[in-house]
Amino acid sequence: MFPTKLAHALPPLLLHARFPLSGVPRNGFVRIREWSRRPGSKMAWSLDKCDDKSDAVREATEAHAPEAIEALKSGKVIAVPTDTLYGFACDACSAEAVNRIYEIKGRKHTSPLAICVGDVSDIERFAVTNHLPHGLLDSLLPGPVTVILKRGESSILEKSLNPGLDSIGVRVPDCNFIRVIARGSGSALALTSANLSGQPSSVCIKDFENLWEQCAYVYDGGVLPSGRAGSTIVDLTKLGCYKILRPGSAEAETVTILERHSLIFGVERLKGIVFSR
Repeated sequence: MFPTKLAHALPPLLLHARFPLSGVPRNGFVRIREWSRRPGSKMAWSLDKCDDKSDAVREATEAHAPEAIEALKSGKVIAVPTDTLYGFACDACSAEAVNRIYEIKGRKHTSPLAICVGDVSDIERFAVTNHLPHGLLDSLLPGPVTVILKRGESSILEKSLNPGLDSIGVRVPDCNFIRVIARGSGSALALTSANLSGQPSSVCIKDFENLWEQCAYVYDGGVLPSGRAGSTIVDLTKLGCYKILRPGSAEAETVTILERHSLIFGVERLKGIVFSR
């Protein structure tokens, strides 16, 4: 009973390469004026630094990844850039940390969270993937896509995460920083948009400046260029079928990839699931 609700409540977040980012010096960010995404390609995104800082604000660079990982392992919430929007992240297997995210956002616990993992190969630890065509997930991800999959009996996710739901939204963002810290955490990250529930999503850390004090750290990856559409959400729970639950920022290329792998449109919508920011 998961996907339809996921389409509206999944936060709109909701790189393949290692640090440093290509073309970006270790001592700072540069402005890149063009951004594009093609089917099967990796995402290039521009960086514009936000100026106002607090003691909790750090640049989203490799040098700061260890402290972010330690914060996650300690059950804390951090704010991070993705390839779409800024998000709040915590250890998805820590009930206390997940509850803290809901408190920060002022969000109902009935609204489920997505998870983020470091690599496509990690997804099978948390969701059922053996019904999918070979190579499909590697074609979609990393990228601005949230895939909805069955959790399955073998999922190592904490049962308290999205209780009562048998599906989970999974992201592998096309963004080095969050993937590095997800790998380092040894777990999945619960991920939701960095904003108060129902408010506009954040493309710069200044957009949620009023919530900085609620986070252990705020990692500044600059102004994200993808707009506020968020990730494209696609239900892949049914064998041979797909359903776009939210168009997001990459609908056309996502559909191209799905149909290239012989999936057909028309997965049955499940009851009672509506996502909100």
